[in-house]
Amino acid sequence: MSELVSTRIRNTDGKLSRPHLAETINEYTRRADEGKMGYLDFLDLVLSEKLAVRDDRRFRQGLRLSKLPHHKTLDEYDFSFQPDLDPRKVKDLATLSFVEGKANAALLGPPGVGNTHIAVALAVAACRAGYSIYFTSLDDMVRNLKAAEAAGRLTNKLGTYLRPGVLVVDEVGYQPLERAEANLVFQVISKRYEKGSIILTSNKTFSEWGQVFDDEVLATAILDRLLHHCDVISINGPSYRLKNRLKAIERETDVA
Repeated sequence: MSELVSTRIRNTDGKLSRPHLAETINEYTRRADEGKMGYLDFLDLVLSEKLAVRDDRRFRQGLRLSKLPHHKTLDEYDFSFQPDLDPRKVKDLATLSFVEGKANAALLGPPGVGNTHIAVALAVAACRAGYSIYFTSLDDMVRNLKAAEAAGRLTNKLGTYLRPGVLVVDEVGYQPLERAEANLVFQVISKRYEKGSIILTSNKTFSEWGQVFDDEVLATAILDRLLHHCDVISINGPSYRLKNRLKAIERETDVA
């Protein structure tokens, strides 16, 4: 039995620590004897459970480092409130084939329709699949890059936005940028081109990005790299936040 166990442990290629497995191996073999299971089959199950625990630990650590504002999933998104949005398009994105291909996803629509919810849900799914993720609003990214540039640490700070397998850039277009700020955004988009995925949300159509970035030529250069490999989903329905607020007002009116 011990020889079979040792062989199976070696075949895990170091994915599990021997000391940790040794602490519980007697308990596992006892259960195998009681269940009259084949030792190798049972040990395969044990190793799978250990790997699942390791992957779950990595997943939770990835979420902690991601800066995501919440960890909502697509199961929590109310597609019925957005009848013009085809759920199949979103669920296709959730397969993460665009992440595997280092492509991008853009979610366009007015505030409150759930763009950020979907972006976060896709990021959570990517983290679960083993990709590193990082979330930022466009304004926060620009502010951090400007501060780093002023301090002579721009190259180092760019790494924050270039290293993750998936970068979520939220709220593109909520505040117009100066040309120097837009150039910092271009650097991020350009350096990530075909090297890592971007998921972005915006309340502006792409035709309005020239105003957002204060330069039509620079906006075109950004869009050229961003949209070359990109799935675009537009949501033009009502606001979830307004819906909840209207319900609250109705309840208050009924009470009064």
